[in-house]
Amino acid sequence: MANIEKTDIENRLKLFIDPNNGVDLVTAKSVKAITVDGTSVNINLELGYPAKSYMAELKSQVEQHLKDLPDITHINVDVTVKIISHAVQQALKPHPNIKNIIAVASGKGGVGKSTTSVNLALALAAEGATVAILDADIYGPSIPTMLGLSGPPESKDNKTMMPKLSFGIQTMSIGYLVEADKAMIWRGPMATNALQQLLRDTNWQDVDYLIIDLPPGTGDIQLTLAQQIPVSGAIIVTTPQDIALIDAQRGLAMFEKVNVPILGLVENMSVHVCSQCGHHDPIFGEGGGIVMAEANHIDFLGALPLDINIRLNADSGRPTVIADPDGAASIMYKAIARKAAAKLALRAKDFSTKFPNIVVQRT
Repeated sequence: MANIEKTDIENRLKLFIDPNNGVDLVTAKSVKAITVDGTSVNINLELGYPAKSYMAELKSQVEQHLKDLPDITHINVDVTVKIISHAVQQALKPHPNIKNIIAVASGKGGVGKSTTSVNLALALAAEGATVAILDADIYGPSIPTMLGLSGPPESKDNKTMMPKLSFGIQTMSIGYLVEADKAMIWRGPMATNALQQLLRDTNWQDVDYLIIDLPPGTGDIQLTLAQQIPVSGAIIVTTPQDIALIDAQRGLAMFEKVNVPILGLVENMSVHVCSQCGHHDPIFGEGGGIVMAEANHIDFLGALPLDINIRLNADSGRPTVIADPDGAASIMYKAIARKAAAKLALRAKDFSTKFPNIVVQRT
């Protein structure tokens, strides 16, 4: 007679490490139910991050991981996804129509941060999330070009704006509101007010993740975002070059000072891929991103190549995740997006909507 214990199955699942967040399924609270029916076992897993391209692999790997337990003749694993809001800075509450805001930052320009932001947003959408992207670079907006969009957004009430849509993601940028050849000659307070207005006056539609593409540096816009906009986490983009790493360190320190958790670091342009022969050449150095991540005790989310096709795709308004969804670079973007979202899923949940507001009235 079969004698299958749930505790044996649970103990075995404690040994299965989710590669996206680096912890076991039980610790990550992904195991929602274990049902034993004779010699058959059904397991319900619930991930807190989008993982459309990983779910079949996870199901197969978990079934394989358990198959040598005694007395089990059949194993079925069901995998679902539930994305929830996570905690933001103290004294701030999450945006009512946005579950999580993720800031993408770099210490300096020229490291491919905006290209990375757009492709990560599209990768999260490809993995099954509802995604939006906000272009916070008031002085040099590039998101409209990368997403092939132009012209002002629609307004149904003459007070608020509808986000413009591209490839299934919601977008907003100052670039939709000003002519492309006009310079934004604004002082810091005007730029920060514009950022807040773009976020506040856009009718975002049930967004799981809003990616905010920050301008380079640690100036007024970055501080406004860190102190006044409810951010669930930040991603730092750098290149292996020493000077880029130094500036990225400053950006990382800024988020730490204002208690915005760092989800991880992305090393862009890590290696040049020759378009003629495929030779890999680390022209900006190698290993710098990993060393920086280890030194700061943050996660290294992944490395992306210096590939001319990534640049051409972005310039043409069809980013790599859309132009070549099954290509090597797109697979990398999706892996990085899953890891960042999985790291966020481990963080404290937001309970601000769980409790009613208490109003004391004199009677």
